[in-house]
Amino acid sequence: MPELKDHTTLRLGGPAERWVRATTEEQLIDALVEADTAGVPVLVLGGGSNLVVADAGFAGTVIEVATTGAEIDADDAPACGGANVTIAAGEGWDDLVALAVDRGWIGIEALSGIPGSIGATPIQNVGAYGQEVSQTIARVRVWDRTLRGVRTFANADCRFGYRTSRFKADRLDPWGGRHVVLSVTFQLRQGDLSAPVAYAELARALGIEVGQRAPLADVRRAVLALRAGKGMVLDPADHDTWSAGSFFTNPVVDADRVPEGAPAWPQPDGRVKTSAAWLIERSGFAKGHGNDRVALSTKHTLALTNRGAASTDDLLALAREVRDGVAERFGIELVNEPVLVGAEL
Repeated sequence: MPELKDHTTLRLGGPAERWVRATTEEQLIDALVEADTAGVPVLVLGGGSNLVVADAGFAGTVIEVATTGAEIDADDAPACGGANVTIAAGEGWDDLVALAVDRGWIGIEALSGIPGSIGATPIQNVGAYGQEVSQTIARVRVWDRTLRGVRTFANADCRFGYRTSRFKADRLDPWGGRHVVLSVTFQLRQGDLSAPVAYAELARALGIEVGQRAPLADVRRAVLALRAGKGMVLDPADHDTWSAGSFFTNPVVDADRVPEGAPAWPQPDGRVKTSAAWLIERSGFAKGHGNDRVALSTKHTLALTNRGAASTDDLLALAREVRDGVAERFGIELVNEPVLVGAEL
């Protein structure tokens, strides 16, 4: 039986009772219906980049989403408007970004280098360097496990927020959503230059001001370089990349709770988002904090990494240490971004 450690970017997690690899929508839906009818727990697995799976594994059916295919409606003339691109859930996210940059499709170039599959992106409303997928998603097509049917949600009905969506909120269990993504349609503008660069670090790397544009290929190269410098581009030889990416989300708190000197980004609801990495570092947790089994990345304090011989229990112990240390120092409780499967913080 396959072990989940061989299918997650953390390289952690035990075996599943049953494993189904679905290469077509029909196989995916059939596997879901079979398991749900039998009352068997289901773990839908995409790229495995956002999962922390218990050492004991998963007592149920893992359904690996390996569907492929794309429908592209685009005019190759940059002046002619936009592209509508519908991609199967099992396709790789960064493959789409690379294709978009090559074809002159604007709006996801700053999301280069993010591991995982297309189907996972709307669930978390994946974002980085000033872009979020919600800015370009036109609609999401899903299998509704409660109604037992295919549904399509327009962007306005997806309830996108910071690292969340209705697909993340509507859960049947701690790790499994009511809606399983079948395909995602993106609406992308066409042109030679990127969307206005909204992230100061990326703007500096490009040698431009925030709000200016740059060639799409230049933005992709800059983002990949920035991510690689933080251990956020997968490399089997680099244990700093044996992670689930940023382990904690940036907390959103009332303005009077933001520590003096901390980064502060005002939110539409009047609250303020601050930096989890800033809080972690100023609570005494430096890059590399940990041991020879698990540690914070030597490049980026938001990533908890498997140094090669870790267990999930080791990783969670480190996560608790960091979370509790920040709470004691600043009174702010960090929330994990990865989905915990059979494990608790």
